[in-house]
Amino acid sequence: AARRRATAPRSAGRPAQQTTSFETLRKELEAYGALPPSERDLALATGDILEAMRSLRDDGKLALWNAAGTTSRRRNVFPGELSRGPNKLACEPSAIATPSVRNDAAFLFTVVITTSVLATVAGVVLPGDWGFFSSYLIGGINLVVLAIGSTAPGLLTVLTDKFSLVFPDYRERTLRHEAGHFLLAYLHGAPIASYSLELRGARVQLAQAVLQRKLYAGRLEDEELDSLAVIAMGGVAAEAIKYEEVIGQTEDLFDLQSLMNKSQKELSDSEQQNLTRWAVSRAVGLLRENSDAYERLMEKMSQNATVFECIQAIEGL
Repeated sequence: AARRRATAPRSAGRPAQQTTSFETLRKELEAYGALPPSERDLALATGDILEAMRSLRDDGKLALWNAAGTTSRRRNVFPGELSRGPNKLACEPSAIATPSVRNDAAFLFTVVITTSVLATVAGVVLPGDWGFFSSYLIGGINLVVLAIGSTAPGLLTVLTDKFSLVFPDYRERTLRHEAGHFLLAYLHGAPIASYSLELRGARVQLAQAVLQRKLYAGRLEDEELDSLAVIAMGGVAAEAIKYEEVIGQTEDLFDLQSLMNKSQKELSDSEQQNLTRWAVSRAVGLLRENSDAYERLMEKMSQNATVFECIQAIEGL
């Protein structure tokens, strides 16, 4: 009956049906957003959103949602494939697996220069022993920072991330990166309920939304792992298409490794490397195939649009 309604001539009641259908999705997304943060579990609280999206997809109103879900199946990808041909990257393929030190270098350089200047000024301005001891205390900040960075680098993450703002390309990079995750999750049938414009935003919950269960609840079949791997590498792929250096790969690679560790079939080192290359290649291909939708999505995300508005932008509605 749904198929017949979709192909039947437009009638007076049709606009009302279409509005109601999309209105259901909008209300479900708003209801999710109104939940307390402790209850926003993408594996448990997005079932109604998923059903609304499935209904719209069945009615032909969400043409791109889950369009790649059944076609993303891994194959052998050689390293050279990412440096030539249709999936050629702007960066060297090896850069994807090399953590960026740009933010760390900017932070350390600023700390060293600042403390050096302050120590010199204190030694000149303050009288007697005050100037002597103040210079040593200020200079000791460098040693403290280096010690923390060597033993517990995670403690400096917030500070080093702040220094990323000094780079003029940071906001566009972040936008491209997170829009890549958003679009590829959408193309693989995720009931997307929220998004973040932070490179270190965790995406384990996004994977659980696709599965509609907790990751620890079972091992991943090959088909599940393939789709989730492409989503995990969506941000890296989006950066690698545009820039010669990738800076947001650390979290993405960590997410991908966590997924591979949950594979029902134990993967060898070479199989893990191939899966990573294939996931990047597949993500690049999908982003280029859906470049218009990707550009529309980035525009909406840059305006802090709602998820519903982002979905409409992807579909060109």
